[in-house]
Amino acid sequence: MASPSGCSHYVRSCFLKAPCCGKLYVCRLCHDAEENHQMDRFKVREVQCSECQTLQQAQQTCQQCHVQFGEYYCDICHLFDKDKKQYHCQSCGICRIGPREKYFHCEKCNLCLAQDLRGNHKCVENVSRQDCPVCMEDIHTSRIGAHVLPCGHLLHRSCFDSMITTGMYRCPLCMHSAWNMKDQWVVMDKEIAESPMPPEYQGATVKILCNDCQTHCTVPFHVLGMKCSGCGSYNTAQDGGLIQQPQL
Repeated sequence: MASPSGCSHYVRSCFLKAPCCGKLYVCRLCHDAEENHQMDRFKVREVQCSECQTLQQAQQTCQQCHVQFGEYYCDICHLFDKDKKQYHCQSCGICRIGPREKYFHCEKCNLCLAQDLRGNHKCVENVSRQDCPVCMEDIHTSRIGAHVLPCGHLLHRSCFDSMITTGMYRCPLCMHSAWNMKDQWVVMDKEIAESPMPPEYQGATVKILCNDCQTHCTVPFHVLGMKCSGCGSYNTAQDGGLIQQPQL
């Protein structure tokens, strides 16, 4: 709900005049939740002070009562909010939560990423322009942070956390492991060693495809999992090959 202190999305002391319908809303998200169309933040030209109700050109301080509309103001995105070390990224085209020095813009991914990912992530061209494969909501302009998977695909950070909580360990798009699973594979090795197959299946083999390294190989069959002979991953799938029974 609108209030002099802002809304559930932002802390600000003004209302935006929607360029599409002329109505006053605290923010574009409040507008979009109520209307059957979306507000273009870049086309906002006027704001109304929540203290003195003066309608005026979009700016950081009220021209009438001099109240500050927001500690942070971007005159491109028309974003008013409390100071969260925001910065406007020209390449992304929107404001990001910083501080700026902790992030860099990857030109191929077309997204601002944490500095520790510089040269340490798999680039996927324009990856942030895809919707989150878990919730199917926008990633690029989302207020929720993004998580970069080893395969280069993006999820909302909250969606990644939920995915892990429910026991999902693979990218929803390409099935690559969502994090380093080496410790889990060691546990699988031990469980399989302690759980021999029945005599009629001992020595049987099966063709598999590894979701992590894309290797096609023939490996021993086990009901608990089939281990890739290329990278040691158990993130594999049967590749159409039939189980080959050993000769008696």
